[in-house]
Amino acid sequence: MDIEKEFKLMMTRRTLFARASVGIGTAALASLLDPDLFAETAEIDPKTGGLKGLPHFTPKAKRVIFLHQSGAPSQIELFDYKPQLDKLHATELPASVRMGQRITGMTSGQTTLPVARSIFKFNQHGQSGTWISELLPHHGKIVDDIALIRTMHTEAINHDPAITFIQTGFQQPGRASMGSWVSYGLGSDNQNLPAFVVLISQANALNVDQPLFSRLWSSGFLPSRYQGVRFRTGSDPVLYLADPPGIDRSDRRNILDAVEKINRLRAEAFGDPEITTRITQYEMAYRMQTSVPSLMDLSDEPEHTFELYGPESRKPGTYAANCLLARRLAERGVRFIQLYHRATTGAIITRAASASGWRAVASRKASPSARRMIIAITLLKTLSTSTTCRPRSCIVWESTTRS
Repeated sequence: MDIEKEFKLMMTRRTLFARASVGIGTAALASLLDPDLFAETAEIDPKTGGLKGLPHFTPKAKRVIFLHQSGAPSQIELFDYKPQLDKLHATELPASVRMGQRITGMTSGQTTLPVARSIFKFNQHGQSGTWISELLPHHGKIVDDIALIRTMHTEAINHDPAITFIQTGFQQPGRASMGSWVSYGLGSDNQNLPAFVVLISQANALNVDQPLFSRLWSSGFLPSRYQGVRFRTGSDPVLYLADPPGIDRSDRRNILDAVEKINRLRAEAFGDPEITTRITQYEMAYRMQTSVPSLMDLSDEPEHTFELYGPESRKPGTYAANCLLARRLAERGVRFIQLYHRATTGAIITRAASASGWRAVASRKASPSARRMIIAITLLKTLSTSTTCRPRSCIVWESTTRS
């Protein structure tokens, strides 16, 4: 026996128990002072499924359509104008900028780290005089109606932790996503559809550079009923939603009623909130059997709508089609719609909304016809003309890294 090793282990356990006792006491005191601090004891609004009493102020926004271009162009190429880079172009990156931070594998073999300016021109637009790149000619026309947030930053130097940070507020996985928090707090205005829906273009494409993990729309430590529900392309947008052969609606109803009784007995015996989640999800799936087919049926969309979204809006699974579907979800009261679109490999990415993903140009300047990022603008146009969903503004999130 190694007495010194055993002594260190005993000290570690003793320290753990001492600190744990303080933490447990703090949690117990908090529960006595304010029981609503704990998620499962908070009172639920039966109409929306969210927390009762929320929102506690008059909201300006009713819904969120989050367009996430995974691997999109750098903000320095789009709307973060940095004229000082022109003066510092081709000079060595100052040590005060990096501050000893490690660099990515893509640049680890370089002997120098030169500063590089944007190769695109910037101009001021709108009454606000906001600087916008020539890559975004359509955004320049509505710049006074959107908000550019330039204060967001992360210390992550790679895509995955940076994307996780944008979605959850933390670089490490395991936290609830933004849509899950909205679903948890506010619930849904439409009990026949989820409060949080996820749409992915290029969902089945092999893309090792821009992977998308389900944890990006997970509920983290919240009950799983608040996680995003992913809609897929094809005849079955939600897996296992359709009745199997030989089972009709009445049979499904009888099965669900019997399973619910069993689950409620288990919930009373064990108090596991996930059992309650399973009951509510089964009921949601039953209601979605009628709400989803009408949602996915685009035959009622006028021809000019497809012209606004582009020819690919008729092809299920494309970014254009998902944007059109997002608008229809918003009109039906879904609070949070998350769209993901992945990039193809390349240095300077200059085009969106194509069937193959973001188009990349490594060493040449793209033609004007190839520099149109029109889907987000089209989405705003069609939303603003809708009688049921009229947004006042669009927030563009900017993510920067220190790499």
